[in-house]
Amino acid sequence: MEQHLDFEQPIYTCLEKIEELKKIIPEPENLHEEIAILEKQSKKETERIYSSLSPWQKVLVARHPNRPHTIDYLANVFDGFEEIHGDRLSDDDRAIIGGFAFLNNYPVVVIGHEKGRETEDRVARNFGMPHPSGFRKANRLMKLAEKFSLPVITLIDTPGAYPGVKAEYSGQHEAIAKSLEVMSDLKTPIVNLVIGEGGSGGGFGIGLADTIGMLEYSIYSVASPEACASILWRTAENAEQAADALKLDADNLVKLNIIDSIVKEPMGGAHRNHEETYANVKEYFLSELNELSKYSIEDLTAKRYNKFIEIGV
Repeated sequence: MEQHLDFEQPIYTCLEKIEELKKIIPEPENLHEEIAILEKQSKKETERIYSSLSPWQKVLVARHPNRPHTIDYLANVFDGFEEIHGDRLSDDDRAIIGGFAFLNNYPVVVIGHEKGRETEDRVARNFGMPHPSGFRKANRLMKLAEKFSLPVITLIDTPGAYPGVKAEYSGQHEAIAKSLEVMSDLKTPIVNLVIGEGGSGGGFGIGLADTIGMLEYSIYSVASPEACASILWRTAENAEQAADALKLDADNLVKLNIIDSIVKEPMGGAHRNHEETYANVKEYFLSELNELSKYSIEDLTAKRYNKFIEIGV
């Protein structure tokens, strides 16, 4: 049985009973009937729970270990991905992965955060928290996209930019600011999607786009709930309260005009059905690129500028 969150227990209680019944040999006459009843109950519980998730529960879903990562989307949404390494200055930050790919024969440049899955890979990728070299690598790819008139697609999934001393000495804030400068005037379409956590400058550093989308149960915020709680209440124990105040879920952010689109997830979250998630994400990217192709580059950059100027007005 796959890993599940505490509030999902009623769903998995039904699924565990189904698994137990399937192991019974010989099969009782009413076995299939019982399984059908339990499957119906499991679906009903999933709909009930996921129709009324609190902001904090959405934080937990966004961080679910089985949720698809950038590397999964590269393999299942795009074709022929060719990774580009290094910032041509200091390092190859593996927290940022990017390169050239095709989206239904549509050549694009894709850039995203990658947290890694196994312990060794997570450490090598710094748990998806970019150093300055990661933002410089992303900018290098963006400029290549501009040079060859290719649209840029960015996938956000990070707790935030790396806050360590080494990153600060290397110019973390300047690197994020420079990335925002590059994206604000990039003369090619940019489509963004938050696929998990969109944390602080680490997320927004590659998030300035013509269209900003979020998966239904992803989060996007100036600070993590734990960091916010530590600042305001001097303890991370108030993280749930902070999550409510931050308005970090997709429903709130679309109402505040900070994001443009919400991409539906399968019932029970992206971690329950990867294939349906990939199909929804692919449809979103194709639809947005088709819409943006109707504008001239001059109109596109002007709209992008006005979009961000108007946030919060």
